[in-house]
Amino acid sequence: MKVLIIGSGGREHALAWAISKSPELTKLYVAPGNPGTAEIAENIPLRALDSQGIVEFSLKNKVDLVIPGPEAPLVAGIADALAAVGIACLGPSAAAAQLEGSKVFMKEIADSAGIPTAGWQKFFESQAAHDYVDVMGAPIVVKADGLAAGKGVVVAATVDEAHNAITSIMEDRVHGMAGAAVVIEQCLVGEEISLFALCDGEAALFFGAAADHKRVGEGDTGPNTGGMGAIYNPPWATEDVIRRGMDEVIRPALTEMARRGLPFRGFIFAGLMVEPDGPKLIEFNVRFGDPECETILPMVSSDILPVLMAAAGGRLGEAKISWKNGSAATVVMCAKGYPGAYATGSEIFGLDEAAGLPGVTIFHAGTMAERGGVLANGGRVLAINAVGGDLAEALSRAYAAVDRLDWDDGFCRRDIGRRALAR
Repeated sequence: MKVLIIGSGGREHALAWAISKSPELTKLYVAPGNPGTAEIAENIPLRALDSQGIVEFSLKNKVDLVIPGPEAPLVAGIADALAAVGIACLGPSAAAAQLEGSKVFMKEIADSAGIPTAGWQKFFESQAAHDYVDVMGAPIVVKADGLAAGKGVVVAATVDEAHNAITSIMEDRVHGMAGAAVVIEQCLVGEEISLFALCDGEAALFFGAAADHKRVGEGDTGPNTGGMGAIYNPPWATEDVIRRGMDEVIRPALTEMARRGLPFRGFIFAGLMVEPDGPKLIEFNVRFGDPECETILPMVSSDILPVLMAAAGGRLGEAKISWKNGSAATVVMCAKGYPGAYATGSEIFGLDEAAGLPGVTIFHAGTMAERGGVLANGGRVLAINAVGGDLAEALSRAYAAVDRLDWDDGFCRRDIGRRALAR
């Protein structure tokens, strides 16, 4: 089976790493890939948003399955373009991808399906949004309607912070047209989990749970990022929470999407807040999370490729995956300055030594190869994953690997998983 993965980050490296182990694989491509994927696949110099190029390459090379990693190609319609030429794609149509592409659409689906979620209002004009905040007070959450690379959500602790968020998103357009509208919603309180399922339009197969650390600073301070680290199966992701998340959130959403003629295929990611009365939906994403993907896939013990192909073909049926015992954690190393301005081009030393430690796998997220070395080429640069008998061992191994790296321009949070360990 020939597989093409679209993307260049740590999630795509993790997907390639997992799929490369399959005995059913005959050829693996990644477009455009990174130095990590180059070690296990053939990198193809195509941009993730080059739909025409991806379709032409897939036809010419007789690709059996295309797996888009990031959300942008899905929202832009890559699954539709591939379907038009008969190539299987593990991802939703552009219309179904609006579950992530529009916060307004996602909340409307949740309300129609009876999914528990925060109370909300949509605004297309900034003054009305400001007036609403004055009435509702704080804490309150302000979200850009469109895609903003994980940075379009502001959890405002004060009314002034909420007003500043509205001004930044709607008036200053820091996220471009993603800020043409905002959703303002109730601030949920509890522990957050990322719940994943693989879907074929009707059926949903549980595909792991993790807890992401979104803020850049230790103690969950500073601005949101694309993710500073994650832990596998946090203690608040109990069997009951996972069951309710699947039965009360994910499956009703699939039913509502199908009812609207928008069957959802691919990975669905439900961000849930676990409150005393059960999980509530924060948001849907239409792809595997990052760094959750790098955290969950090392815990899978079975071949995932046949399951992915079955989902893409609408044949998920009785498919199953098997899980390892123990736990996993991922620490993300970033370029200094991230999520603001950062420099690129600094060399990273010690990668082989760090990756050789027990239980450690290093996924490249924002790197480039040059002059025989690996250089930083992004904000989030490396995802350091480790598995262990329990979370404490996994974290200890991950940070031991971080300490083996020699990269003066890099940093990471040193408190990944601390709340879970305290439990």
